[in-house]
Amino acid sequence: MGRLTTHVLDTAHGRPAAGLHIALYRLGDSGEALVADAITNADGRTEAALLEGDALTPGVYELRFALGAYFAAVGVALPEPPFLDVVPVRFGIANPAGHYHVPLLASPWAYSTYRGS
Repeated sequence: MGRLTTHVLDTAHGRPAAGLHIALYRLGDSGEALVADAITNADGRTEAALLEGDALTPGVYELRFALGAYFAAVGVALPEPPFLDVVPVRFGIANPAGHYHVPLLASPWAYSTYRGS
């Protein structure tokens, strides 16, 4: 059974990013549709997979990570507007039986991602 998961690490503080809002959109010819919405837990992960089973279909998706709001909430002094606010990560799912893990490592000034396991 396929699934899509994520987690976020706050590299500025060396810890998981707890309380960070994540939205998942499916992109298509007719526009975009919100398919999942979550807040990270104390481990920087969502409580459940964002998509799994029959809900995980081939296509183009975009995770939107609310970094600006997260770093402001944990007390980081940010410029207005913040350098990074909502960070989009667009990716494709080709095999709906696969496990797609899309982690984000982030600070107020930089981020990176990769396909994890």
